[in-house]
Amino acid sequence: MHVMRNLVRRSGVAITGAVLLVAAACSSDSSDSADGSGGAAGAPDDTDTPYPDADWARGDAAEAGFDPAVLDELAAEAEAAGSNCLIVIRHGELVAEWYWNGTEPTTNQEVFSATKSYSSTLVGIAQADGDLDVTDPASQYIPEWVGTPSEDITVENLVSNNSGRQWSLPIDYSQLIQAPDRTGFAVGLGQDAPPGESWAYNNSAIQTLDAVLEAATGEDPLAFARERLLDPIGMDDSEWTPDNAGNANMFFGLHSTCEDMARFGYLFLHGGNWDGEQIVPEEWVDAATGEPSQELNAAYGYLWWLNHRGPIGGALQATTAEGGAEDPDGYLVEGAPEDMFWALGLGGQVIQVDPGSDTIVVRLGPGATEERYGAAETSTVVTEALVEP
Repeated sequence: MHVMRNLVRRSGVAITGAVLLVAAACSSDSSDSADGSGGAAGAPDDTDTPYPDADWARGDAAEAGFDPAVLDELAAEAEAAGSNCLIVIRHGELVAEWYWNGTEPTTNQEVFSATKSYSSTLVGIAQADGDLDVTDPASQYIPEWVGTPSEDITVENLVSNNSGRQWSLPIDYSQLIQAPDRTGFAVGLGQDAPPGESWAYNNSAIQTLDAVLEAATGEDPLAFARERLLDPIGMDDSEWTPDNAGNANMFFGLHSTCEDMARFGYLFLHGGNWDGEQIVPEEWVDAATGEPSQELNAAYGYLWWLNHRGPIGGALQATTAEGGAEDPDGYLVEGAPEDMFWALGLGGQVIQVDPGSDTIVVRLGPGATEERYGAAETSTVVTEALVEP
């Protein structure tokens, strides 16, 4: 049953190798630590949608349509892969949960690049407020780029990872992380290609969203995130950390729990609505997760990973129209629903949203540099364990 899953695992989704040992080590210190079309097809009707209060309501896995024996098998695999927690939400109820390695529901940890999906969401909220538009040149908020090859980069380029900003593994996973002022470092880099001509998993470019958001909103992005996103959906056990200069970390830096991460996934499952309050515009949710945000990587929206067919870009090299994709015509996870989407981070940090089955799966792991668990594995909760869709 699990051979195919191993064949479709995408090594490029989470960087591997010694270069990330630096990232994992440096980020362990918490102090360092659109418009658009598409559509989250199959998103459930919110008319009678249950939302969690301080805690998620608990339900029975079998009654929710899962085969408990298969779930137990998948959980055993997650435990063997070093997982700290694994939970499953269906129809608004927490129907399966496991905690390992001395963790419990309130234990928070670094979620690495899963933070990026939250950063994108802050841009969507700021756009809804009228503070910015994704079509704006980022140089409108980053004056250092005026009169340079970076002047025409849009905010949308930054959240799509096709800005063309300078990128390399040493820059992103050593120099950026070790910089006391990460935003200043990222803003000061150069340009590798014109915007829109290459796709790269560019942490430094994403970090510049700190400067964009602060200039656009007039607020510290961490305070903005707490007030407009984390608190309204009850992410009380989560903390978004700054760098040593006090800048908001944008490409990683959120410390969270399985249950809090599920709240964020549930927000997007329901089109940005939380118990009657529109936290994020539905149009933004559609633009971020409904369709690829550019043509160079079909697996990427606005800092969310998607499951659309096409060229699949990974994190180890840039992709252009001439090539570089890990798979020129494939899926992030073969056999998973095409409208499934993920927030993903180093070491197999996963928020999985499946609109078609009204299901959220969250897994948090140790942040190891060897990728042993990810989207291919969490997808099996829906493709193998869910027997009554």
